[in-house]
Amino acid sequence: MNRINRRSATLRRPAELVARGLAPPADLADLESVAARYAVAVTADMAALIEPGDPGDPIARQFIPSAEELVAQPGESADPIGDHAHSPVAGIVHRYPDRVLFKLVHICAVYCRFCFRREMVGPGKATALSQAAYRNALGYIRAHPEIWEVILTGGDPLMLSPRRLARVMADLAAIDHVRIVRIHTRVPVADPARVSGEMIAALRVEGATTWVALHANHARELTDQSRAACAGIIDAGIPMVSQSVLLRGVNDDAATLEALMRAFVECRIKPYYLHHGDLAPGTAHLRTTLAQGQQLMRDLRGRVSGLCQPDYVLDIPGGRGKAPVGPNYLSPADTFSQGQQQQRPELRYRVVDYCGDVHLYPPMS
Repeated sequence: MNRINRRSATLRRPAELVARGLAPPADLADLESVAARYAVAVTADMAALIEPGDPGDPIARQFIPSAEELVAQPGESADPIGDHAHSPVAGIVHRYPDRVLFKLVHICAVYCRFCFRREMVGPGKATALSQAAYRNALGYIRAHPEIWEVILTGGDPLMLSPRRLARVMADLAAIDHVRIVRIHTRVPVADPARVSGEMIAALRVEGATTWVALHANHARELTDQSRAACAGIIDAGIPMVSQSVLLRGVNDDAATLEALMRAFVECRIKPYYLHHGDLAPGTAHLRTTLAQGQQLMRDLRGRVSGLCQPDYVLDIPGGRGKAPVGPNYLSPADTFSQGQQQQRPELRYRVVDYCGDVHLYPPMS
């Protein structure tokens, strides 16, 4: 495994990726075209995990640009989950009654090639809310007492300085009806050194409970340094959950998903969501089918404990929210005979166990 000096700079230009052996020279022109449209950033920590010369490397597939990103498919959209349709003021997405997304920044430590906000983040985009927009967003949250949870996203909120993040957390905690602040981030795996004691202290606040949702898609991302960063957060009393995206060639087999979910649980991170790939432009080469995802969830059910089971979800295009799309283990079988119905009027069901065997419930007496 190639090891790159972790103190080296983030790789942001295709020529740098080629020079490091992370992309073939013959692809440079195409990759320049991709980088002109979609942001590129590969931190030293992530670059160190990539096997040079292996186009199928699961870390490379997540972060190294590909000419396939220049091919748009029917149905793909610059806003595939409908953020804009539910944005009453700049920086806020209010899709569900009791919670809002608060998009503070539009930059990330790394840029995922499958990102559903790829048209909205990165250099050349608005990097952060203006002070006026920030105050307006806080005013919206204050004016809506049904908002119980604020989810900091973007971009990656841990790209803020600890001082700035502490101010945001204090401002949110000062709103009486905001009881939960959830932070979605890739920083603990992409740039774990950034998770300093000062950063962790900024996450804690009086008056609200902080949760951190870590995005990782392959067990290799949970390095010793990443695990230490997560342990620092959890040891400070901040619970963590995970979110992952089901990606072709990255984690679309049962053994890889098993290893990832076990790694989360070993780190005291509860698996939360496994997202089906969104219809973002130029990402078809990384998407699976729903049927493949459902079969993988069936396979996972029989391989790992309940602690390791995420919810497989689809963000319905157009801003209709998330729907669980995992396999169904229950289907109607038949009704009881009339005499039986008098004593047991309910339907009977077929129930499938983790081995694929079918059972009737309630059983015949």
